[in-house]
Amino acid sequence: MNKIKIFQVDAFAEKRFEGNPAAVCPLHKWLDDDIMQSIAAENNLAETAFIVPEKDYYEIRWFTPTVEVNLCGHATLASAFVIFNQLNYTGDTIKFHSLRSGQLKVSREGEILYLDFPTDTLSPNNDKTAVEKGIGILPEELYRGKTDYIAVLKSEEEVQNVQPVFSSIAKLDCRGLIVTAPGNKVDFVSRFFGPQSGINEDPVTGSAHTSLIPYWSKRFHKKEMKAKQISQRGGVLLCKQNQERVIIGGKAKLYLAGEIYI
Repeated sequence: MNKIKIFQVDAFAEKRFEGNPAAVCPLHKWLDDDIMQSIAAENNLAETAFIVPEKDYYEIRWFTPTVEVNLCGHATLASAFVIFNQLNYTGDTIKFHSLRSGQLKVSREGEILYLDFPTDTLSPNNDKTAVEKGIGILPEELYRGKTDYIAVLKSEEEVQNVQPVFSSIAKLDCRGLIVTAPGNKVDFVSRFFGPQSGINEDPVTGSAHTSLIPYWSKRFHKKEMKAKQISQRGGVLLCKQNQERVIIGGKAKLYLAGEIYI
């Protein structure tokens, strides 16, 4: 019987029980895909990240309870938190490599960890009626990024009051649906629905901000912004548009450390 270390971290959280919980499993070498998918299903969190050390970087993969995904921000933040605080890493920047998303970096400044991710490219989309069936309101604007739809609403209150129809959202040909609007106390707010990826509503979605940051940066004519994902748990993200990259900052808190048996 093999034992694997596991850590559960609340990412983009000012304190425990906020933000988005992710599991992190440090490995010496890759497990079979079906075993990693089974571990993610057993964890039943939005994402489980698996990391393998190489010479000067870590390879990383992310799994929801049902599928492997191309990119996950909060689980990458959680992985960096584990490397910095549990695996005796002495530097201030960690390099990750994903076969699906390329080179990623996480740097720390005090308690804040900053993701350095590639910027998404958005295309206007006119199929607003399909999205309206999923959220009960016609978006003012609709865009399609690499993996997600972005529905832009008028106000934070409209985003907060969305009553998602998951059966309709699940029919959209995408990873998930981002709903966003200008914020009352932050620059912008959002929610993320991904039933087709095994996550009805994700508490805080770092990867979604690779799409949100370029949109709001252009609209507000600002490079640096503060965002909040207004799910039930909620989470705050510090955002910066940096040419073809986005910087996404937040805190993380360790919730659990243990071992799993396979």
